[in-house]
Amino acid sequence: MPGVGPATESRLARLGLHTLQDLLFHLPLRYVDRTRITPMGSLRPGQEVLVQGQIDLAQIRFGRRRSLLCRISDGTGSVMLRFFHFNRAQQANLERGTTLRCWGQARAGARGMEMVHPEYRRVQEDAADGLEVALTPVYPATERLPQSVLRRLTTQALAALKSAPEALEDFLPERVSRNLALPRLHDAISLMHMPPPGTDTDQLLTGRHPAQRRLAFEELLAHQISLRLLRREVRTLRAPSLPAGNGNLLSRFLAGLEFKLTRAQQRTLRDVQRDLAAASPMLRLVQGDVGSGKTVIAAAAAVQALAAGYQAALMAPTELLAEQHRDNLSRWFTAMEIPVITLTGRVAGRERKQLLQRLADGELVMTVGTHALLQEGVSFGRLGLVVIDEQHRFGVHQRLALLEKGANQDTFPHQLVLTATPIPRTLAMTLFADLDVSVIDELPPGRQPVQTVVTSADRRAEIMQGIRNACAQGRQAYWVCPRIEESDDDQFQAAEETARMLTEQLSTLRIGLVHGRMPGRERDRAMQAFRAGTFDVLVATTVIEVGVDVPNATLMVIENAERLGLAQLHQLRGRIGRGQHASNCLLLYQAPLAALARARLETMRATTDGFVIAEKDLELRGPGEILGSRQTGLQRLRVADLARDARLIPQVQRVADMMIERHPDRLAALTARWVSPDAALGSV
Repeated sequence: MPGVGPATESRLARLGLHTLQDLLFHLPLRYVDRTRITPMGSLRPGQEVLVQGQIDLAQIRFGRRRSLLCRISDGTGSVMLRFFHFNRAQQANLERGTTLRCWGQARAGARGMEMVHPEYRRVQEDAADGLEVALTPVYPATERLPQSVLRRLTTQALAALKSAPEALEDFLPERVSRNLALPRLHDAISLMHMPPPGTDTDQLLTGRHPAQRRLAFEELLAHQISLRLLRREVRTLRAPSLPAGNGNLLSRFLAGLEFKLTRAQQRTLRDVQRDLAAASPMLRLVQGDVGSGKTVIAAAAAVQALAAGYQAALMAPTELLAEQHRDNLSRWFTAMEIPVITLTGRVAGRERKQLLQRLADGELVMTVGTHALLQEGVSFGRLGLVVIDEQHRFGVHQRLALLEKGANQDTFPHQLVLTATPIPRTLAMTLFADLDVSVIDELPPGRQPVQTVVTSADRRAEIMQGIRNACAQGRQAYWVCPRIEESDDDQFQAAEETARMLTEQLSTLRIGLVHGRMPGRERDRAMQAFRAGTFDVLVATTVIEVGVDVPNATLMVIENAERLGLAQLHQLRGRIGRGQHASNCLLLYQAPLAALARARLETMRATTDGFVIAEKDLELRGPGEILGSRQTGLQRLRVADLARDARLIPQVQRVADMMIERHPDRLAALTARWVSPDAALGSV
């Protein structure tokens, strides 16, 4: 393209832009309206507007910062232009009597409305020419690649498209577009880049314009098809058949549990047993709220695999959670003489070498680990089952990497993925289209609902007395200190400072401390001590968000709760209410509360249903915040918004089925258009 030399090409490549199609699908983040001039007398603070007027004041002001001030007026009002960075040529260019056209954000100043460092140019008095003919797009950019370059190149790409429309294929069958009232692809692309005057700006800014709906539909369709193709590809692989009837090991395991499985657990276990008995790899997601009993389902699946003569492995996102899984599995498996071994980043030297040899030799063990299971040099001789806990923290490729770890003589292991983060149905249908889904929607009997109270941090004296009362009854409490600033150091310092404060104010109680910066063994000792009742109060960072199980803990105080998302607050609250006693969660906030934070805290106060909370979180903050991870690929959605476009999902699923069946020749190009190479779901 004219104007694209090696330097510009390199900068475009940083944005993943290599072809004309890439440019056309590099869509604006937002728009600014430079198609009309706004009278200065009607300006409101915060508006981004185009104004035009004559300079009637130009002077340099000396104060704390030297600044150039220019006042322009148009007969309806005036605006002060303020420049902190300027030179002599600029000063000379801004003389009294000059007519300027300026673009910027209006704000309230000491003497009326003002703009700081607006874009501007000199024009002829009363000239109306030179106004933009369309809303001005603002694109995702990168360093040393200004908006002007992106706009110029996009204009060239649109001109090329107009002269050769066949170069951009519309993959949606015409009948689908007609039935769903979706505009043509060319029209949608053109409008998105150059919205003509009169375009409904509110629709564009809220993502409700038909052109956006057309592109969102195709984007969701591409992601859906990509996952469906992955699922179909995996289904063609062979897996060891692991029927539940191999010996009586599974029966012994279930009979030895100190509790009876709920109906939801029994239903989910039947799904898993049926999948394990098949000769193609199980790909099943088990969703369940905090404390619903997913781990025992994973343990039963592992016993079924081991009874059939195959190894089982469980991967957790943190060492703390891996170690808790190891403790639970060891307690359950000891009576059946099933070895449970741990592979994390801390296992090194001779111990690691011996452990890897045992796995490679196919020894029948239950392995619990972290990302270390994915490292080079880790191989399994007879891996039959992979369990991944809190699966959204890993991502599709890491999940597939464990399938390859277990590949042996053309067979691949079964895969069971767990999440305690309730996922809204629309999100699950989109993100996990390659998985079968089982939902444990029932809590074990006897679990007490947690009473949640939202209160100002100013009421610390009452909170201290509440902790004393709970501990006087033999109960225990958490005091959670989230990260307050961007640096992780602040989180740990806040926890340590809080522990000192509580030690002074609750001098009769035993205060413990745990955070992710502590050495692993020291952290383990603190957790074990709290679990054993050595500490009355545990001060913790959000390291306890996942997996910690202390039934005697009935009180949780969460500081700065307004800074946390709903999913994280729900996970933290799930650490209490795990025993037979009533539990309370206090959400402390610092006033004033923003509207979004107030809505989150009110949701937490009103319900303990994780799925209701997840739907609200999707509405308030979007899918990436629910999952708490950049690994999901959902941040790569360029037009679609899963909260806003949820109503499109059932139609997307139906069209995906039809496209796979009737138009297989279009699938590769369609997915390549929308699914970036690092997120593409290629061959296993």
